[in-house]
Amino acid sequence: MDLLNTLVDKGLRRELPTREEALAVLATSDDELLDVVAAAGKVRRQWFGRRVKLNYLVNLKSGLCPEDCSYCSQRLGSKAEILKYTWLKPEEASQAAAAGVAGGAKRVCLVASGRGPTDRDVERVGKTIEAIKEQNEGIEVCACLGLLSDGQAEKLREAGADAYNHNLNTSEATYGQITKTHTYADRVDTVEKAHAAGLSACSGLIAGMGESDEDLVDVVFSLRELDADSVPVNFLIPFEGTPLAKEWNLTPQRCLRILAMARFVCPDVEVRLAGGREVHLRSLQPLALNIVNSIFLGDYLTSEGQAGQADLDMIADAGFEVEGAGTTTLPAHRSDLADAAPAGGGCGSGGAASLCGSGAGAASAGDEAAGCGSACGGCSGHAHAEATPVPAQPAQAEPGALRSDLVAVRRRGAGTDIAPNA
Repeated sequence: MDLLNTLVDKGLRRELPTREEALAVLATSDDELLDVVAAAGKVRRQWFGRRVKLNYLVNLKSGLCPEDCSYCSQRLGSKAEILKYTWLKPEEASQAAAAGVAGGAKRVCLVASGRGPTDRDVERVGKTIEAIKEQNEGIEVCACLGLLSDGQAEKLREAGADAYNHNLNTSEATYGQITKTHTYADRVDTVEKAHAAGLSACSGLIAGMGESDEDLVDVVFSLRELDADSVPVNFLIPFEGTPLAKEWNLTPQRCLRILAMARFVCPDVEVRLAGGREVHLRSLQPLALNIVNSIFLGDYLTSEGQAGQADLDMIADAGFEVEGAGTTTLPAHRSDLADAAPAGGGCGSGGAASLCGSGAGAASAGDEAAGCGSACGGCSGHAHAEATPVPAQPAQAEPGALRSDLVAVRRRGAGTDIAPNA
C-alpha cells in the first residue's frame, strides 16, 4: 500500500512522517497487519540488522512512593500487595546485576521508587554504579530515579552512568488525568537535564491507559523531538489495587501497530519492547521482534514476566541474534554524536555473556514502567508467586476481541520469603 511504501522510504532516510501518516498506521486493519509489520521490519533492519539488545533492571528500592501515578502499584495509597523494601546495598545490587549480565544483558537499569533522589541518594547510586562496573567490564548502566534536581545528572555521569531513563508516558494533553503530583513539564525537564549532562536519554511511553490514537502519536512525536536514544514502549499491566486495574484496552494487533508507529517516527533509535508484552502480545511476541531491536528480560518490579531462557529461545527461534559485547547499539551517525556529547554520554558497546537462568529483570508498564516518580521499565530477579485472579471471560472470543483472561497479572514474590532481586 502507498502509505507503507512512503513510510519505509522516509524511515530509510530518517525523515519524520506526518502526523496523518502516523495516525493512519494505528488505523490499519487486521488484514493489513502483516504488511505493517513487514514495512516496519525493513526500517528496523536498515539501522539495526537482526540484533536484539538485552536489558536487565535492578529494583534498588521498592514501594512506598509519594507520587500518585494511576498505573503504578507502588503509588501513594496503593492497595496492591507488593514487595516493599528500602535501598539495596551496592554489593547486593551488583550481585543482582551479575545475573542479568550472565543472561546476555548489555545494559543494567537501576530503578528506585520515589519522586526523585536526594543528593545523598545520588551518592548512594553512584557507589552502586561503581560496584557494578568493577564486576562487569564494559556493561552499560542506566539510572532511573525519578525527577532530577540541578547537578544530579552530572554527578551520575561522573559516577559512571551511561544513560538516564525517565518516561513521558502519555501525551501532554492527557498527562494530568494520570498523575496529579507532578507535571508533564517536570518529566521533560528531567530528560533535558540528562541530555545536557552527556547521558544517553532513555524515555518512552505506556499504552493502554485509555488514551486516544492522537495521544499516542503526540507522545511519540515528543520523544523524537527530545531526541531520546532509547524509546521503551510499555503496555499497561492493570494491577489490582491501582486506579487502572480494570483498563484492558489492548489486543496483540493493536500493540503491534503501536510499535510500528513508534518505529516509523523514530527509525534509527533503540525502540525497546518493555513492560506488559507477555500480557498483551502473548503468542505474537516474536512478531514484535521484527519491529523493535531491544527488550527487557524476565520479571518486572512487582510482577512476574516470561522466564529469561524463554526470551532467549524466542529470539533464536524467530531468527534474530542477541547483540554481543563490542557491538555498538546505535547506528554510526547517532553513536558518533553521542560520543561527542559534553561528558561522553550515549549508548556504547556494553558487555554481554552467554546463557541465562530462569528469570531476569524487566519493566512493568502498568505499575512500574515509569515507576512512580521513577520511569524505567522496571524489574529484578525472579520469584514464583501465585497468579492473581482476573475476571472470567468466555472460553472463545471473536477475532481481535479483548482477552484479559489469557494472562494473569502475577505478583513477584508476594506472600513469599524470597529476597529482593533473588
